[in-house]
Amino acid sequence: MGDPAGISPELMARALHLDDLRAAARLVVFGDRRVLAAGAAIAGVSLKIAVVTDPAEAAAGETRPIFVDLGHLDPATIRPGEVSRAGGAFAVANFRAALKYAMAGHAQAVAFTPFNKAAMRLAHPSYEDEITFLTEEVGAEGPASEFNILEGLWNARVTSHVPLKDVAGLITREAVRDGLALADGAMRQAGFARPRIAVAGLNPHAGDGGNFGREEIEVIAPAIAEAKARGIAADGPFPSDTVFLRARAGAFDAVLTMYHDQGQIAMKLMGFDRGVTMLAGFPVPVLTPAHGTAYDIAAKGIANIGATRAAFSLAANIAAKRLAAQEPDVRTAAG
Repeated sequence: MGDPAGISPELMARALHLDDLRAAARLVVFGDRRVLAAGAAIAGVSLKIAVVTDPAEAAAGETRPIFVDLGHLDPATIRPGEVSRAGGAFAVANFRAALKYAMAGHAQAVAFTPFNKAAMRLAHPSYEDEITFLTEEVGAEGPASEFNILEGLWNARVTSHVPLKDVAGLITREAVRDGLALADGAMRQAGFARPRIAVAGLNPHAGDGGNFGREEIEVIAPAIAEAKARGIAADGPFPSDTVFLRARAGAFDAVLTMYHDQGQIAMKLMGFDRGVTMLAGFPVPVLTPAHGTAYDIAAKGIANIGATRAAFSLAANIAAKRLAAQEPDVRTAAG
């Protein structure tokens, strides 16, 4: 469960009420039962869940979603739409518990309803974003990044939560090459056989042959060539103001952008209420809706479930593939 002062409680309640999500995966949710009950009341749904205080308490063969009640927040102490240390501590504790559960091998993916970074920092001062927190908690297998996903189209980034004035200095051949490798690997894990990745330029008109900057010639194009030599279907660099038009039309499966807003603006314009954020490069994939906590509509019962449904569905799909890869094919073994 995410931030309790926003729309996260009602989104979690709505998600647990959906037949397709319950059928797609064995759901284990970490939070406080009272917060979930408040969210269910706002959403106007009744839930059939198995409430435990430790996942190990769940009965064998339990088919209902399992709710692990950490009993750590009275919703009466939280004011909707307001940042608080208590709300941040609630979200941090839930995230940490879910990651610990997954790292112990009990889950193949982690999904969360929206966090509020300001509240998280009040409770955990070193919290910059989810990537830094994940690196602290579980470590990274190599370069890690955030992806935005809108149905079949993915957006990857070379840089993410950094000031715009620092971006150009961070665009190196290694960074672009690593971004392409991470995108290719994450998309293959999600079911793409050989994802086609377009690479956006850094400068206007992708540098216009060097007239508006030489990063495309000296850094980005050579990195693309290296990625191609390694079997990655990458192409570019393309002007960032048109590359998403081509991708949306089906020419590419993903766009690797150079900085945060270069891709975020395009993706959110195309489908704000359906977008998913995925954090990859860690031992376990982590997914969440691409929108935020929506404090302005908290507790009004009007939050759109679309992006949460998409995030949880993709998490279930990736989890199933990871689980299948870990287990022997019993049909083959049985002959």
